[in-house]
Amino acid sequence: MREAPSVERGQTTQADARPSLAQRRKEALRFEIAGEAVRLFASQGVTATTGEQIAQAVGISARTLWRHFPTKESCVLPLLSAGLEFAIDQLGNWPPETGLMDFFTDACRYGELLPAAPVILDLIRMTSTDPALRAVWLQAHDDALPVLGDLLAQRSGGSADDIRIKVHAATLNGALRAAAEDFARQYADNPEAAGDEIAACLLAALRAASEGLPY
Repeated sequence: MREAPSVERGQTTQADARPSLAQRRKEALRFEIAGEAVRLFASQGVTATTGEQIAQAVGISARTLWRHFPTKESCVLPLLSAGLEFAIDQLGNWPPETGLMDFFTDACRYGELLPAAPVILDLIRMTSTDPALRAVWLQAHDDALPVLGDLLAQRSGGSADDIRIKVHAATLNGALRAAAEDFARQYADNPEAAGDEIAACLLAALRAASEGLPY
C-alpha cells in the first residue's frame, strides 16, 4: 500500500516517477498470479488448490511463487488491494473546499471509476465464505488504514495519532469495504453492472458512514 498523497490544493505533490521496468514486471507477475489463484479457487475450491498448481498455471516455479507470497491465499492480495489504492489515489485530488460526500458524488458523476472486473467480484464474494480469504481481504483494509489516517491528518492539519482521525479513517475504510461487498453481492448475476451501480453502492455506504452513530 502506497503512502498517502498530499491533498494540499487538491493535487498530489509526491514524485510521479515511473516505476522501473523490473518493478513493472514484478507487479504484472503478482497480478497474473492473483488472477490464476482466483480462477483455481473458483473452479476447484480454496482447500483443494495448492500453491504448486497456481505456480504451474502461471508458468513459474513454486519457489518463485513463494518469494512473492507467503501463502496460497495471500496470492489474491493484489486484486483485493486494487480498489482501495484507486480510492486513495482519487482522494489525492480532493479539493480543500469540498466536503467528502460532495467530492465522491462528483467523482462518481464525472470521474472514471475502477472497472468492476468479474475476477475481483468473484473474489470478494468468496471472502464471505472462506475464512482464509476473508483474512486476506481484511488485511488489505488493515494495510490501507494508516494510509487513510495520514491522508485525513494532512487534510485537517492534525495528527494521525489523534483518536478522532483514527475513528474517521476507520469509518471511511469500513464504508469502502462495505460498498465493495454490497456491490459484489447485489450484482453477482449481472455482469453488465458497472459505473452507475458501483457509484450507488459507494455513495450509500458513505452516506451511512456520515450519519455517525444515531442509536
